[in-house]
Amino acid sequence: MDETRVYADSFQMMFAKQEEFLDFLKRMGRNSFWDRKKSKELRLVAFDKDSQVADNLRQQYAEDGLDPGILDDTLENTGLLLKVKKQYYPVRDCAVKTILDRAGISGPTLRKLDRTVYARILNDCLRVARGDALLRFSQGKVSAVLGGDSHDYAILDMEQIFMCSVEYLQKTFKGCRYIGGFYEHSMASAVWELDGEDGFLKAYKDELLMNGVNPQDMDLKPVIRVATSNTGDSGANIYPMLFTGAGSKTIPLGNPLRLKHKGGATIQKFEEQLGMIYGKYQFAIGNLTKLLSVEIKNPVNCMIGVMKKINIPQKYGMEAVELFKAQYGEDPCSAHNLYYGISEVLFMLEVNGEEGSRISAMEEKIGRALGVEWSDYDFPGDVKW
Repeated sequence: MDETRVYADSFQMMFAKQEEFLDFLKRMGRNSFWDRKKSKELRLVAFDKDSQVADNLRQQYAEDGLDPGILDDTLENTGLLLKVKKQYYPVRDCAVKTILDRAGISGPTLRKLDRTVYARILNDCLRVARGDALLRFSQGKVSAVLGGDSHDYAILDMEQIFMCSVEYLQKTFKGCRYIGGFYEHSMASAVWELDGEDGFLKAYKDELLMNGVNPQDMDLKPVIRVATSNTGDSGANIYPMLFTGAGSKTIPLGNPLRLKHKGGATIQKFEEQLGMIYGKYQFAIGNLTKLLSVEIKNPVNCMIGVMKKINIPQKYGMEAVELFKAQYGEDPCSAHNLYYGISEVLFMLEVNGEEGSRISAMEEKIGRALGVEWSDYDFPGDVKW
């Protein structure tokens, strides 16, 4: 998407160069800020294009030289404004969940209500809300309304998170190479390949050889992904991953090193997490290695059962099953083979042009399969999704 529409709720941008990614985060930081307000002072207003409020805002934007596209994009998406005393601020879609959290209510039925009714219900709840709210303003909109008390949300500067990551990875791992990154209003993420670090994969490659698999044919590369958010969607997380094949397909390696944005979280604590990367990677690759010794007699049934367990969408799950059957048939195999087959879902999402945040969420979801008891899903018969 054109950077001139960076205010849009649907804005997303990919970065092939590390310098461009970091420069963009710096610019975003300059056009964003945090503010604390009493939760009970916040009010939501249904935004109608024909209302007096809309006319006043358009006049104000014209006088202040602000882009009226911010208002148009809000009308097309949330249709909500946040009123703080006498000021009105457009609400971005990623802020809605955080506003519901501050109001202390939830449920999918709320979004089906007329916006005026929806706003009134939220306002009734906000009137009795306790404590402070921490507001994130970015590119002309409210991106989050988070807990603002000392024990609540802790601000971890996004640019600093990635600057620290770059500095540590380049200093510590000689084979470090930036692969790519993305930014959406709810998340930013970047991936680095640690090629040339033989210690990361030695034990795994040895086990592959013992199981009759030549690791050189797999073109394996250790990878680290760092992701964070300013909207409460993600902590400052470090994910161990694996690239395989000429197309560098992603194999998730389970849970990340996770630093939640909670009271007490600091950049220094994130730096401590960076120092744990090698140990975390060894533990994670060990879990994948264990799957080599798990024999599965009914691979299709087992694959379906595990994907249902970790909530893979049926559309992608069944496509992965058919692809696995076409490549390997239905003879007994290891859980390791099935895990690689399930990971094909990530490639399908990439081909379909899905948002980076959705692909990242799917990586974490697939990684949970490393902790599943695969034998529980290995049984004969017909299995329905």
